[in-house]
Amino acid sequence: MNERKVRVRFAPSPTGALHIGGVRTALYNYLFAKQHGGDMILRIEDTDSHRFVPGAEDYIIEALTWLGIHFDEGVSFGGNYGPYRQSERRDIYKKYVKILLDSGHAYIAFDTPEELEAKRKEIPNFQYDASTRMSMRNSLTLSPEETQSLIDSEKQYVVRAKIEPNEDIHVHDLIRGEVVINSSILDDKVLYKSADELPTYHLANIVDDHLMEVSHVIRGEEWLPSAPLHVLLYRFFGWEDTMPQFAHLSLLLKPEGNGKLSKRDGDRLGFPVFPLEWHDPKTGDVSSGYRESGYLPEAVVNFLALLGWNPGNDQEVMSMDELIKAFDLSHCSKSGAKFDYEKGKWFNHQYIQMKSNAELARMFQPILEAHGISAAPEYVEKVVGMMKDRVSFVKDLWDVASFFFVAPTEYDEKTRKKRWKPDSAQQLTELMEVLRAHEPFDIESTENTVKAWIESKGYHLGNIMNATRLALVGEGKGPHIFDITEALGKEESLRRIQRAIDILK
Repeated sequence: MNERKVRVRFAPSPTGALHIGGVRTALYNYLFAKQHGGDMILRIEDTDSHRFVPGAEDYIIEALTWLGIHFDEGVSFGGNYGPYRQSERRDIYKKYVKILLDSGHAYIAFDTPEELEAKRKEIPNFQYDASTRMSMRNSLTLSPEETQSLIDSEKQYVVRAKIEPNEDIHVHDLIRGEVVINSSILDDKVLYKSADELPTYHLANIVDDHLMEVSHVIRGEEWLPSAPLHVLLYRFFGWEDTMPQFAHLSLLLKPEGNGKLSKRDGDRLGFPVFPLEWHDPKTGDVSSGYRESGYLPEAVVNFLALLGWNPGNDQEVMSMDELIKAFDLSHCSKSGAKFDYEKGKWFNHQYIQMKSNAELARMFQPILEAHGISAAPEYVEKVVGMMKDRVSFVKDLWDVASFFFVAPTEYDEKTRKKRWKPDSAQQLTELMEVLRAHEPFDIESTENTVKAWIESKGYHLGNIMNATRLALVGEGKGPHIFDITEALGKEESLRRIQRAIDILK
């Protein structure tokens, strides 16, 4: 087993937007594969034709590409084990359905939905299994001739796994250890439906994982109840030697920690649960995405990686390469991980600080243009460098730095009452003369000159600085005063101070 090449698969269903929990599953598969020099496969599980949503497959690929999760083979990537869409593998599955039927590990059932519903009313907690199947309409209770006659008359049927009762099934899980489940609690799961000539998840996955030589199946814990059946199917086919190792990941929980994270939680608390914005083709509803909300892909990856896994030390900010190097399935938590969306913002803030001013300036340019601002790249870089430590998103730079691009035309009333004193107009008029005469207009020498002037006049330093800030910014915010004057330049600084004097008196 250890000598096999590591091959993992991410196998989403194209039924809508990719949930952030699915993204984490893809990420963990990717980290594991890359750490072991293995391959990652993208397989699309579209056997449930009724739930297919147009555009979902492209969305999944675009989302994972944006996040830097790359596939070695699969849908849209090619490879030697295709086709990689399950709907294109019908004939392959039929061969394996026949093997199970011929070996007696499966049987054909003709029960209609109405008949099954009647049984559920008749028997509390009805389950189609060893205790009930002999009272149903299937190839175990019908003669071979009756069975064939129903098939020939195109009567719809399903193929069910034949699970023998009272057998302990051992599932070795790389996260949870040895899981033992008695077969008596399992039902005879449907493996194939004649209506659309397609298998269900259970059969398709086993066949595909075997034929695609998957070595490890890393998936959400919601699939753990299916694992015993999957172990049995490997045995039924005689594939025990190539059975992949399982790892079932804990759930992502609501921010309050009780229950599985859902889209409603995101809507309720104002955070995305999808990687990209999703436009539902059926309802027209638009759901927010991490990309469109201003998150950097590196921040989303780092945030998700630490939801249910830890590197064994206190390090939090980790690049993709660092995550690949440190990732270890044995450090994955067995219990659910609370989705702390505020921590996601914190990660985004960290990654914004790590970006160069030039790159952030390029990202900020479209926002400036949307506000009708045209500014030199060097000036935008200077502003971004001063203000980036105050934001968690690039889009928030406008809120904290717009005064660098647009002079105030009105002044915050609360700040004016507190900071603009009766003698402020006179003192700032004098300050203008000091600034006008001062050269060079850099941060350090301007600050030294102004402070020396204030001291010589016996003025209150705080009063002068606060009034100047109000004049330059329009309110009581912003970086160091002389950082602002140096960025704005002498003429613009003087213009703004004069305007404040004229308006505020």
